[in-house]
Amino acid sequence: MVQWLRRRFVTGFVVTVPLVISLVSLVWVFRAVDGLVGPVYHRWIPFAIPGLGIVTTAVLILAVGTVATNVFGKRLLQRAEGYLMMVPVFRTIYSPVKQIVAAFSPDNKYGFKKVALVEDPRRGKLLGFLTKEFSVDLGRGPEPMVAVYLPTNHLYLGDLVIVPSGAVFYPDLSVEDGVRIILTGGMALPPSLVPERPVGGPGRLQA
Repeated sequence: MVQWLRRRFVTGFVVTVPLVISLVSLVWVFRAVDGLVGPVYHRWIPFAIPGLGIVTTAVLILAVGTVATNVFGKRLLQRAEGYLMMVPVFRTIYSPVKQIVAAFSPDNKYGFKKVALVEDPRRGKLLGFLTKEFSVDLGRGPEPMVAVYLPTNHLYLGDLVIVPSGAVFYPDLSVEDGVRIILTGGMALPPSLVPERPVGGPGRLQA
C-alpha cells in the first residue's frame, strides 16, 4: 500500500509540476506585460479596453518568434539565454520546460522526428516517437539503430528503447497526431495505420 501511494504521488508530482510551472509562467508574463504597457496605454486611451494586455502579450511573443527565426536575432537570443543559464534557479526550471516544449517543434532537429511503432514481446505493439538515428558496432560492423521514446504517463514520463532501424514501423501520422492519440488514450487512432508515404519502402526510415 505504501509503495502504491508513493508511486502514484511521485507520478502525480512529476506530471503536475510542469503544468503548474507553465500556467504560472503564462500568467506572470501576462501580468508583467500588462503592468508595463498599462500606464502607457492609459496615457493614450482614457478608457480601459478589456483584453488589451492579452493582445500585447501575443504580439510580443510573435515578435520574439520572428526575431528568433532571423540569423542575427537567433545569435542574440542564444547569447542572452547563455547569460540567463548561469543563474542556478533559472537553469533548473527553464531547461526541462524548454526541452519538453521544443520536442514538439517541427523545426527542432533534436525533437521528435516522427511517430514510430515498435513491438514488445510482453506488451505487444507500442506507440512512440523516433528521437535519434545512429549506429552500433559490436564487432560485426556498424549496425543501424534508432532510439524511440515511449510515453508511459501522459508525455512527461516514458521509456527509451534502442532497436534496429528495420524493426520499427513508421505509420503515416504526424507528431501532432501521435501526441493526440496518446493524450486521448487511443481514441484518436485512425481506422487503419498505413506506412509513411515517402519513397523508400513501407515502414522504413527515410534518410
